[in-house]
Amino acid sequence: MAELTGRDLHRVKKALAIAVLAIESQPGPFQPMSDQADMKGLLDRLIETDPAFARGARAARIAVPGQPD
Repeated sequence: MAELTGRDLHRVKKALAIAVLAIESQPGPFQPMSDQADMKGLLDRLIETDPAFARGARAARIAVPGQPD
C-alpha cells in the first residue's frame, strides 16, 4: 500500500468525509448501509485523533451541500 503524506493524505481524508456525506444523501433502499457504517466509523476515529482532519471534515460538510453547517 502506498504511504500517503502531506497534501495527498489531506485529499484522501477529505474524500472520505465527502463520501460519507454522499452515502447519507442517497435515498433509502439505495443507501449502502454497511459501507456507510464502516466509513463513518473510520471517519470518527480519524477525527478523534487528528484535529486538522476534524476541520477538513467540517469543510466537507459545508462544501457538499453548499451552505454552512
